Amino acid sequence: MNNRTHMCGQVTIQEAGQSVVLKGWVQRSRNLGGLIFVWLRDHTGIVQVVFDGNTLSPDLFALAESLHGEYVLEVHGKVAKRVPEAVNAKLKTGEIEVIVEEATILNTSKTPPIYIEEETREQEALRLKYRYLDLRRPSMQQMLRTRHQVVRLLREYIDSQGFVEVETPILTKSTPEGARDYLVPARVKPGCFYALPQSPQIYKQLLMLSGLDKYYQVARCFRDEDGRADRQPEFTQFDMEMSFIEPDDIQAVVEGAYRHVFKELMHIDIPQPLPRITWREAMARYGSDKPDTRFAMEISDVSETVKGCGFQVFESALEGGQTVCGLCAKGAARFSRKEIDALGEFVKTYHVKGLAWAVVAEDGSLRSSFAKAMQGDSMQRLLNALGAQAGDAIFVIADKRNIALTAMGQLRLRLGRELGLIDTNRYDLLWVTEFPLLEWDEESNRFNAMHHPFTNVMQEDVALMETDPGAVRAKAYDLVLNGVEMGSGSIRIHQSELQEKMLRLLGFTREEAWSRFGFLLEAFQYGTPPHGGFAFGIDRMVMMLTGAESLRDVLAFPKIQNGACLMMDTPAPVQKEQLDQLHIDVLQTEKR
Repeated sequence: MNNRTHMCGQVTIQEAGQSVVLKGWVQRSRNLGGLIFVWLRDHTGIVQVVFDGNTLSPDLFALAESLHGEYVLEVHGKVAKRVPEAVNAKLKTGEIEVIVEEATILNTSKTPPIYIEEETREQEALRLKYRYLDLRRPSMQQMLRTRHQVVRLLREYIDSQGFVEVETPILTKSTPEGARDYLVPARVKPGCFYALPQSPQIYKQLLMLSGLDKYYQVARCFRDEDGRADRQPEFTQFDMEMSFIEPDDIQAVVEGAYRHVFKELMHIDIPQPLPRITWREAMARYGSDKPDTRFAMEISDVSETVKGCGFQVFESALEGGQTVCGLCAKGAARFSRKEIDALGEFVKTYHVKGLAWAVVAEDGSLRSSFAKAMQGDSMQRLLNALGAQAGDAIFVIADKRNIALTAMGQLRLRLGRELGLIDTNRYDLLWVTEFPLLEWDEESNRFNAMHHPFTNVMQEDVALMETDPGAVRAKAYDLVLNGVEMGSGSIRIHQSELQEKMLRLLGFTREEAWSRFGFLLEAFQYGTPPHGGFAFGIDRMVMMLTGAESLRDVLAFPKIQNGACLMMDTPAPVQKEQLDQLHIDVLQTEKR
C-alpha cells in the first residue's frame, strides 16, 4: 500500500494532470464494455474513477470487473478534466475523473443488508442493527464531525474563562436525583453496589469546597428511565461549576459559550444578555416551562372576564377555584369542524375535560361550541379579551390551573405548527428562572425536588420552607432553545443545616439523611463557599444545531426507546460463574 495523497471528495479541477492515490469504498460500478466507471467514496464525498480496457492490463481490467459495492479499493491514477457534457453537477468532484493506472482491492465485502446512500429509506431498526455500515454515509460522518466541533469550541471558550477540566468517578454512590440509578454490584463487598452517575453533581460541589473555583467536564451520565423518544439511557453533558457567584455570573459564561459555538459553527450572532422569564410567567403566557417564543399566540387567563357569563362549565370551574384560560389563533377560522374536534381530542390527552371554541368568520359571523350558553355581552367580552378578529378562532379550557395551562401550551404548539407560524430558520434562546423548589407527587404523597436536592432557595423564601414548602422558589434556571430545554443549573446549598432542612422536606429522617449524605453534610461544615453551576446536553445541542430529527441521529451508537442496542443485542444475560462471583442469583427472567 502507498500513502493516500487526496481524500475522494477533495480532488478538484486544480489537480487536473496530477497523479493521485485514493482509498475508499466502492459506491457503485458501471461496466460499459471497454470502460468501467467506479464511484469511490470516503467521508469527504465521492469521486469517479475510470478503468479503460484499452490501456490497462487484462489482469487489472479483470480486477475492475470483479468490483462490487463496499469493496475497499486503493487507486493510483491521473486526474482528468471531464468534457462539458459529462460534468456531474451533483458531485463536488463532478468536473473531473481519475483515470486509473494501478488498483488494489484492500478488502472485499458481502452485499450489505442496507443501502449506503444519503437518501436512504431503510427502516431505522435495520440501520441501527448495522450501525457501523450506516455510519459510512457522508452525512452521518459529518454529524459526528460536527459533534466533535461543538465539543472543541465549548472547551476552547470555557478554557479561556479560567476553568479547569477535572474527571470525576463513574463508579459512585446512589443518590436521589429524580430518576433511577443504574447499579453495579461490588464483587469485593457482597450485597453492596456502586451507581453510575446521573450527573457529577456532588463531586463538582466538593471540588468547589476544595477551592478549585472553576470546574468543567465533558461528562458521561446515566439514567435508568422508562423509554422516551427524546432520551437516551446514557448521554453526554457539558458540566460546569463556579464559586462565589450568583445566577447572572454562571449564565453569562453559558451565554458566551453558546455565542462562541453559534458564531464559529453557524455564523450566527447570538445577542447577549439573553432574555429572562420566570417560571411562573412562562407557564402563564406559554403553558410551558420551556416556551417556544418563535411565534406569539400567548395564553390569557380569562377567569375574571367570564365570571357570571352563565356558561355552566366556566361557572363550575371558577366556583371550584379552578382557572379559565384561552388563546386566539390568528387565521384559524379556516379549520373545519373535523379539524377542531381533533384538537379537542388532542387536549384531552393532557387530562383536561374538554375544549371550548369559537370561530369568527371573515364576514364577522360566529360559530361556536358554547356561545349560545353565554349570557348578555359576555361572549363579545371574551372575544375582545383574547383579541379575536374576523378570520380568527379562540380556544378556551377550564380546569385546575397547572393542568389547564399545560394542555393549552401543547395546543398552542400544535396550532403554531399547523398554521405555519414557526420560523424554522430562527434560534430563540432564553432563560427560565425561579422554578419552584419542590413539586408534589400524588402517588407517593410527598414533595420531590423539581431540579435536585442540592438546589438553593431564593433568600426571601427561606421562611416558607417551614410554613408553605410548595410556594418556595429555587435559585434555579433553565436554558431554552426553540421550545427545547438545553440545560439547567442552580445556585447550590452550601450550608449543612439548610441541606438537612431540604432533605427533611423530601421525606428523609435525620438518620436517613446522614446515612445517605453524611459525607456531604460533614463537608459543608468545613467552610464551603457559595457556589453554583450549569450543565447542558451535548447530544441535544448537536441535534438542534444540525436540525436532526432524533437524538439517535447525532450519536455514534445509540440505543432504542427501551434501552436496547440492536447492534450488540444488549442488555444480555451473563454466565452463571460471573453472577456467582458477584453473589447474585437471578430468580426469574423473561423470554428474550
